[in-house]
Amino acid sequence: MRVLIAEDERMLAESIAEGLRAAALAVDIAYDGGAALERLGVNDYDVLILDRDLPVVHGDEVCRHLAGSGTLVRVLMLTAATDVRSRVSGLMMGADDYLTKPFAFEELLARVHALGRRSRPADPPKLERMGVLLDQAHRQVFRDGRYVPLARKEFGVLAELLRANGAVVPAENLLEKVWDEHTDPFTNTVRVTVMKLRRKLGDPPIIETVPGVGYRIR
Repeated sequence: MRVLIAEDERMLAESIAEGLRAAALAVDIAYDGGAALERLGVNDYDVLILDRDLPVVHGDEVCRHLAGSGTLVRVLMLTAATDVRSRVSGLMMGADDYLTKPFAFEELLARVHALGRRSRPADPPKLERMGVLLDQAHRQVFRDGRYVPLARKEFGVLAELLRANGAVVPAENLLEKVWDEHTDPFTNTVRVTVMKLRRKLGDPPIIETVPGVGYRIR
């Protein structure tokens, strides 16, 4: 899942981003509404965590723009306002969920996951192919019954390959879904991660490289 945080309180934005990345999500940050709209126009996000009181372009305007654009990104609106009228107005302009500050990070993470499930067809709780079982809820992977410990990015890459159900996944798609915008698009990080993933999954190898295109699990 890829998340954009639009929050002008830099310490809060960085704290949220750190927590989401620890939960194996790809996260970008925008510190004002104008920057948020620029990133939304370039990248495909599953969830936008949107502070309502943003500078440059107000969070309400960002939300209205998304509501009228037909995008599939889900919006979790953050605000210090606790009255019912404010919450209702935020939902009426297109937000999918609403969270008041201060909040518990565990609740924010749960809401992000819930919105992410709504931004695309729901995955089954377990993905399975070629003897590999990926348990999304418990973040565990097994190959022919053997537990395979994976790093966060390895887990993310494997999940994307399993979701493709045998189709080729371009390296650019893996980079976009599993990493964030600060990753150099010309880096070999995807290739290196796939190499480590192959080694951990063991023989016979199940991840096929399609030269010049990407990767797949047949």
